[in-house]
Amino acid sequence: MSDNKNILLCGVGGQGIILASKILATGLIKAGYDVKMSEVHGMAQRGGSVTTQVRYGEKVHSPIIGKGQADVLVSFETMETSRWLEYIKPEGHVVMNAYQIPSAPILTGAVNYPKGVIEDISGKLKTTVFKAAELAEELGNVKTMNVIVVGALLKAMDLQDVVNWEEVIKETVKEKFIDINIKALKLGMAQV
Repeated sequence: MSDNKNILLCGVGGQGIILASKILATGLIKAGYDVKMSEVHGMAQRGGSVTTQVRYGEKVHSPIIGKGQADVLVSFETMETSRWLEYIKPEGHVVMNAYQIPSAPILTGAVNYPKGVIEDISGKLKTTVFKAAELAEELGNVKTMNVIVVGALLKAMDLQDVVNWEEVIKETVKEKFIDINIKALKLGMAQV
C-alpha cells in the first residue's frame, strides 16, 4: 500500500488554482517529498473548469489521480465540487470554498445554479466549508482567495509545519503581494 497522498484542486478559470498548486508543490518539494503535478486548463479563459492534481510521497510515479483515489478534494467554487466528487476516496476530505461563479448556461437562464450542493456533500463526506472570498475582501484583495484556500488545505492535511510556508510564498508570488498573501495563508489555516 502506497503512502503517497493525492490532492485534486478544482475550480473555474481565473481563480488562481495554478498558483495555489505551485505554492503547494513547491512547499512539498522543500519538505523533501517526491512531488508530481498535472494541470488541465480546459476553457479557463471563458470561466471553464480548471483542475490540478498534486501527488506527493516518498516516490511518486505518475501525476494522475484516478477516480476514487483523491485523499483531498479542494474546491475553489461550489458547483465544481460536485463535478469532481467521484475522484475522492470514501474516507477522503473535501475542503470547499463556498463561492459561486455562474456558468454561461446559468447566466443565460437556460439552467439554474444547483441548490443544496454544500449540504449534500457535507452529509456524505468529511467536509470543511468556508467563505474565502469574504475573508479575502476583509484582507483588502479578493485575489488572495486562492492562498486562503491553500492555508485551509495545509491545516486540514496537517502540513502547516512541514516547511516554512511563508518562505514558499516569498518564492512563488510577486514581491508586492508577499505580505498580503502571508496574511491570507494564516487566515486560511485559521478556518480549519
